[in-house]
Amino acid sequence: MLYPVSILSIILLALIHLTSGHQNHTHITHSPHHYSYTNDTIPFSTRAFWMRRANAALGELDSPCPFAAFGTVIVNHTDLSEGPRGKAVCYGVNSNRKTGNPTLHGEMAGINNCSTILTDPEGEYKLSPAEALLAFSTLSLYTNAEPCPMCASAIRWSGFSECIFGTSISTLIEKGWGQIDIAAEEVFEKSGDLSSSTKLLKEVLTNETDPYFLWQYDETYPCPKGCERTSSGSSCAVVAKKRAAWEL
Repeated sequence: MLYPVSILSIILLALIHLTSGHQNHTHITHSPHHYSYTNDTIPFSTRAFWMRRANAALGELDSPCPFAAFGTVIVNHTDLSEGPRGKAVCYGVNSNRKTGNPTLHGEMAGINNCSTILTDPEGEYKLSPAEALLAFSTLSLYTNAEPCPMCASAIRWSGFSECIFGTSISTLIEKGWGQIDIAAEEVFEKSGDLSSSTKLLKEVLTNETDPYFLWQYDETYPCPKGCERTSSGSSCAVVAKKRAAWEL
């Protein structure tokens, strides 16, 4: 449970983050947003844990092998109430086909879900809309594939503290995915006029995220765990005996 002091700490951290971002405006404009493992203050084991949770969100919110296998988890690393890794605030998966909304990529769905959860008057946080907007600057967004330009822009407008992604856009294009070929880092670099900054950590745990995007356009590539090729061979589906358990 998030106690009132936790809510206060989120808001105070957000105000500090926004103030420092404004004071260092010139620095933000002319310096890279990305950083590497060598200067990351959070252990790689923690990064890997949350990237795996982004992958796991697929099976929890959709299926183990959706065609658009893009999953996101949004984490508060300052909330240690559930352990030293931080606490998940919300999840999201690509929901285009489920909702008919072409903009509901995993990151967009995650942001929408967080807004709902943070402002739910009967929920855990009970933040006002203004408080929720401030809270995003204390949160880290993990996504198993590099945000497209739309999602990267939304992440910057939200003012997240960090964005951590797995599979790169260049890998997606190489494997047959239609993508707008603009790197998230380029979008971040051109967002220097915003009052906040968002750190970018690239290609985390790609040995585990890449396989989720390699089977769609290569019929010889194995399906994700728990799934098998359909009779046509062009897609993957949940193994029949596991489907019943998964749907319970």
